[in-house]
Order: sequence, then structure tokens, then C-alpha cells
Amino acid sequence: MKHKGLGTFQLTMMALGTVIGGSFFLGSAVAINAAGPSIIIGFALGGILVYFILTALSEMTVSSPDTGSFRSFAAKAFGEGAGFVTGWVYWTGMVLAMSSEATAISILVRTWIPAVPVSLLGCAIIVGITLLNLLGADKLSKLESGLAAIKLFAILSFIFISALLVLGLFPGKAAVGIGNLSGEPFMPYGIAGLAGSMLIVMFTYAGFEIIGLAASEAENPKVTVPRAIRNTVISLVGLYIVYVIMLLPLIPTAEVSEHVSPIVAALNRHGIGWAGTALNIVLISAILSTMLAAMFGLGRMMRSLADEGHAPAWLRDKTDVPRRGITASGFGMLLAQGLGLLFPSVYLFLISSGGFALLFSYAAIMATHVKYRKMNGCPDGKCQVWGYPYSSIIVLIALIAAMFSMPFVAGQASGLIAGFTIVALFSAAYFAMRLRPSRSSIGIYRKRPQPSEFSKELTDFKNGGDKNKKQAP
Repeated sequence: MKHKGLGTFQLTMMALGTVIGGSFFLGSAVAINAAGPSIIIGFALGGILVYFILTALSEMTVSSPDTGSFRSFAAKAFGEGAGFVTGWVYWTGMVLAMSSEATAISILVRTWIPAVPVSLLGCAIIVGITLLNLLGADKLSKLESGLAAIKLFAILSFIFISALLVLGLFPGKAAVGIGNLSGEPFMPYGIAGLAGSMLIVMFTYAGFEIIGLAASEAENPKVTVPRAIRNTVISLVGLYIVYVIMLLPLIPTAEVSEHVSPIVAALNRHGIGWAGTALNIVLISAILSTMLAAMFGLGRMMRSLADEGHAPAWLRDKTDVPRRGITASGFGMLLAQGLGLLFPSVYLFLISSGGFALLFSYAAIMATHVKYRKMNGCPDGKCQVWGYPYSSIIVLIALIAAMFSMPFVAGQASGLIAGFTIVALFSAAYFAMRLRPSRSSIGIYRKRPQPSEFSKELTDFKNGGDKNKKQAP
């Protein structure tokens, strides 16, 4: 494949564009309400988990910048079944999540053009996002950088305005000081509230794995990928924690609701009403940015599945841009949105599994990393993950605990059930496919021959890796 030469800045902005979306501007309200001021701990813990997940992904990506990223690594470590389930669970979860983002944009846009149905707006947005992704990585990264810059500017502006309010420097406003923090319990719902909020916290961080999926189109992945990961983690964790610290004095956490952005609610409470319209515009651009970057990753995940014989053969695409995978992902979003509009209860049940699917994918990354390092050692003799293997195992356990803590937050129990159902369905699909080898003879799932170098690498990996490589400490 011809590389598009994505640099560190482009990869970082693409990751920030995927992460900072509707889940942050709206969804974070659920976590803030559940955990209270202790949500600061939640975002800090989430940042630590993201750092180790991304660093583990970086180690494997530097070793082999495969287009399938963590799906391909899981297949090498645990067999084709693990790669099949991981890839399809991730693809399904992201398709469901992005179809809900399209609906969110439609609802926001209808405040200005109420005569247009939500269904028509949602379809137009999904089609537009799909077509833009067909332009290729280079053009998309430039658009993504611009949209990501708008989101970063909005968050930084809120932090600046909040600081003025807290310090009493905002014209015509008295100093807020510590405000509502003075009489609010640090953990109003106990440890259960904080534990239950972790799913939402991780969902606000979701999307950083796009760096791994984009590695095959990066310029010098061994250098750019680790740098992009470091920049992404520092930017995200710093912004999120400072944002929450500045938000807490302005509004009681019990008043925060997922129906209104916490930023808008906090500023409206202090008489800065113009923030609502401005934030609606930013929120629309934020969600569009998230959908653009997510579609980028979905297209490449689908191509990886097709290349390995885990998706219909007609989805294979040898061009630089995986047009068939992108188009199929667009149709998946349209189908998910249509089912949601026809059967709202089913839609909510399925969408809540999006967070589970992402946590499942991150758990797969950490489980794969434990075995990858055990078998292959450090790539090029350079270890990135601190405290291996204990750190990787602890992060894996934390992710599993976060999944099983979902019922602690109202409405999330259905997501846990739906998530396990999706995993079970794809596991059954894989075994059914294995039991019907005759399908390969007609070319539906025929696996494309692997390049000789990759075959050798796969053989070496299964045989325990190169014994001359430096082993993990």
C-alpha cells in the first residue's frame, strides 16, 4: 500500500478529533452526576489506563504497523477466532455509537430548521461523512485537524472563562471562589458511583485507538506513532482534569444532566446565556469530527477483516483508500439509525453496548500485549510499557472491572447484557464459518494469500519469536 505520510501532528489531531466528541460535551454529564467531585479521580484513572493501553498498542504497532492494528495482533497471539471476534465487536460497537452521534447532530440542527425530519438529517450526515472519507487520508487529516482545533479552542475558552468567574475577574460578576464545592460531598454515591462512572469516563476517552489503525499510513511509524501517542495522552488527560476542576465550583454535580452540556449549564447558571448557541455550533463540529475520524478507522478495520477472510470477499480493496469498507460502514450506520428510529427501545438497548464494545477492545489489546511481549520481547530491544507484566495485567483487570461495574449506573445494565450478546453472536458466527469450509470454495470468505514476509513473521511468532531478541524484563 502506498503511504500517505501522516505525520505526528496529523495523527495527534486525528486522535483528538475522534476522542473529543458528543460523549465528552454531553455524555460526561452522566459520569459527573454519578461520581460527584470524585470524578476528578475518575478522569485521572481513565488517563492512566489510556496511557498504558496506548503504550501497549504502540509497542505492537512499532513491531508491525499492520492495517488491522489490535485485531491483527489478537489474531497472531490467540488465533484467528480472537481476531475475528475482536474486529467485529469493535466495528459493531463503533457503528452503533456513530449512528447515535448522527442522531444527536440531527436533533441539534433541528433547533434552526425544525421542518426537516430527524431521519432525513441523520441520513444526510452519514452519507456526507462517508463521501468525505472516500477522499483519502491526506485530505481527511487536514479537515480533521481544523475541526479538532475548534473543539480544543472551545474547551480552552471555557477553562479561561471559568477561571475569570472563580477569581472574580469576569466583568460584572462576583468571585465564585470554591463555590458549590464547599458543601458538596466528595463522593455522594460512594465508591459504587465512582466505579459506575468509569464506563462513561472511558467512553469520553474512546477513539484514541485510531492511531493504531492509521499507523499503516503514517510516515515512519516507528517514530511518529510513539510521539503521537505521547502527545495525545498528555493533551487529553490535562484538558479533561483541568476542565472538571474549573467546572465543579460553577454548578452542583446533582444539577448536571445528560440533556444539556455541563459547559452550557454551568455558564447559563452564571448568566452567560450566549454560550448555549455558541456551544451548539461547537458541539455539531465536534460530533462531525468524531464521525469523520471514526469512519476512517472503521474502513480500515473492515479492509483488514476482508483481507484475512473474515468478511465477504467483495469487501476487499487494494486501493490506497478502502472505499468498500468505508461504504459498508456507512450502510451499517444507516441501518442502525433506521432501526433506532423505528424501534427506539431496541435502539437504546443496542447503543448502550457501544461502551462495552470499546472496553472489550481495550481489554483485548492488553491481553494481547501480555502474550506478545512474552513471546517476542521488546520490539527492536526497546521497551515502552513500564512495570510489565504487572502493569498490563492490572490494567486488564481494571478494564474488566469497569465492564462489570456498568449496572451501578442507571440504564447501563442493558449495555452489559447487549455487549455479552454481541460477543457471543460473533463467537458463534466464527465457529459456524469454520464448520462450513465449503463457503471458501465459492469465494465468499476466501482468504487472500499472505505476503511471504508476513507468513514468516506469523510463523516466527507462533514458534515463540526470535530467540535472539531481547526478552522482556
